[in-house]
Parts: sequence; C-alpha cells; structure tokens
Amino acid sequence: MRWLSNVRLPSADPAAAEAGERRWRVAVDDDDRIRGLRPTAAGSAAAGDDWGGDWLSPAGVDLQINGGLGLAFPELTRAQLPRLEELLELLWHDGVEAIAPTLVTCGVADLRGALSVLAEARARHAPGRCRLLGAHLEGPFLAPERRGAHPAVHLAAPSAAALAERIGGFSGGPGWHEPADVALVTLAPELPGAAEVIAALRAAGVVVSLGHSAASEEQAVAAFDVGVTMLTHACNAMPGLHHRAPGPVAAALLRGTVALGLIADGVHVAPSLAVLLQRLAPRQLVIVSDALAPYGLAEGSHRWDERVLLVENGSCRLEDGTLAGVTLPLLEGVARLARWGGRPAAAIAAATVTPRRVLGDGRPLEELLLGRRLEACLRWREGQEGLEWRRASRHQP
Repeated sequence: MRWLSNVRLPSADPAAAEAGERRWRVAVDDDDRIRGLRPTAAGSAAAGDDWGGDWLSPAGVDLQINGGLGLAFPELTRAQLPRLEELLELLWHDGVEAIAPTLVTCGVADLRGALSVLAEARARHAPGRCRLLGAHLEGPFLAPERRGAHPAVHLAAPSAAALAERIGGFSGGPGWHEPADVALVTLAPELPGAAEVIAALRAAGVVVSLGHSAASEEQAVAAFDVGVTMLTHACNAMPGLHHRAPGPVAAALLRGTVALGLIADGVHVAPSLAVLLQRLAPRQLVIVSDALAPYGLAEGSHRWDERVLLVENGSCRLEDGTLAGVTLPLLEGVARLARWGGRPAAAIAAATVTPRRVLGDGRPLEELLLGRRLEACLRWREGQEGLEWRRASRHQP
C-alpha cells in the first residue's frame, strides 16, 4: 500500500470553497486501486507522494455528444462498429469515461437502427474505451420554432403512440452499472401531448430534459412538477433570461434541483453568462460537449445527413449560419469555465461528478473513487495556461 498526500477533491459546494478546500490522503494498493481516502488537517506534512494540492476526480461523463470521427450516431450501422470503437478509444484518451450517445431528430427507422447498433457496441465494451450509457434522444418532440439545426421533416407531435413507435421494445432508465437503451430524452414540455410522454418516460426511469422549447417560466415550472429534471444546453434553443419574461432558465435556477446543461465553448453561451450560471447554481451545472460527427477530424467542410457542416475554431455551423454544435473535447469546456470564473474545483465537478447525479448516482465523491484504478481517474492542476489534466497513475509525477 502506498499513499498520495496533499490531494484535493473537486466540489461544486460553495461552502466547501469558502472553507478552503480540504486536503486528503489517498491509499493506493499494489494494483493501483484506490482503497481509502482520509482528510488531513490544514498544514499537515503526512507522508506519501505529495500532489501539491492537485485535484483527483473520476473521468468525465458527457450527457450530450452527437458523434465523432465522421460518425453521426443517428446514422449508425453495424458496419460502422469498428469505427465506433475507435471513437470510444479516442474519448477515453480525451479523459471521458462514459457518454450518453445523443440521437438528434431523425427518421423512425434510423433511430431504431441506431439504438440496436449502440446496444451491440455496449455489449462489446473493453478496457481503454469510453463506456456507452443509454442514449440521449434529443427530439423529435421539439418546438418547431426552436428546433435549431434539427430537420423539420422528422419533428413529431408528442404522444404515447409516437413514443412507442420510436422506442417500443427498447429498455429505459439511467442504469449506471447496467445501462438501458435510453437514458435521457429532450423534449418541449409545452407541446400538446407532452405531459403524457413525460409520464411514460418517467415510469420507465428515463430522465426527461426541457430543450428546443418555447416554454414560459410558468410552463417550465409545470414541467418540473411532473418530473422534468434538466435543461438541455441551457440558454440555447429556449427563451433567454429576460427581465419581464424570465423563462425556463430562471425557473430552473429557482427550483434549485434542475440540472443545467452547459456548452462551455464561449460561443453557445457568453463566458460572462456561463460564470453567472455557475455562481448562481454551482451544484446544478453540467458541462456537456455537444460534439458532432467531425469531432476528432480536421476543420473545414463535412457532411451531416444531407447537409453541409462548416467547422471553424471548434464551432460547427450549417451553411445558413445556424449554430449546430462543436468539435471541442468535453474537458476543454472545464478548462474554459475554470479560466473564466476562477473556480476550478466547481468546473471539474460539473463534468465529472454532477452528470452522474443526473443519472441517479448520488454517492459521495469519496465513494465514487473507492476501488477505481488510478488510470481511470484524472489529476488536475493549475498550470501557466490554466487548468490542465492528465490520467492519474503510478508513472506520472
């Protein structure tokens, strides 16, 4: 057994930040697994490998990622399984432990086909690859006027029949240890018929998120009352924070328990507003990448279904200028938010701990870390250019 000393654990709790972040000793066995965590007194000179105040966290969890290496998840076929596995290896390399593969609005046959391929890929999981959680269905029950880059031809009115047509026969629920086929669904709760769909999804254990919605503050509150627990890419494709019409973001902030998905690229949401959301609701913030198929590829022009996607400086737009997503890694969002707001511990938690809470894993961070190999964890430090990460392992100084 060996010890790591002078270690910090990330937290979104403002009280922890105000108290000065506690230092920990971490026991690691000969198999490089974490076997114990003990808080230490301020100024302690306990023996062990001195981490100098670096943070230890689990790897990232991305609840909204649409593809990568040229693959768009709604278009997956069995022939693309090897390429999908390459993408999962890339994500692991980029510090991501698990993803909810996001299926944007598409045809029914494509959706069901993609869910089947993802189920097969999930069963083929191997070390050194990011895990596939249940899918995130972003659509098709979206407000047409807030659809963004989603193709209008595949939008649908919410109903139990329309839901069954798309996911009937597939399992639902967040299922962290035994993922189901569908973990998360984004919809516009103000649409006629949405309440029936929300009830069916919640009965199946599926997390429901408000997104691509024209909901007012009052309609958002009503949605939270019946089981909606998240906002998909907060501030984007929904009414903004207006002083006379506060909208769903204000409703979520006041509710205090609704997760706020945030694309922290500085384009989808201005850095100042991203910091404001973090200051107002640090425990609710969930950083997502919203990465599209060109993730991991060179910038320039790429195909996206029948359309052209233009990638420049990590941002993806349609030819008409519509913002569609990014190609930036999830943990780049952590570094940017930490740089803008000066709260690195909270930024780390927003991509590594809080997403697990959304999917029902409420264990304390110390419990999440116990039994993990160091290589499955991340070590964060503040370098000259801001927050940096690497895999934590015996061989890293």
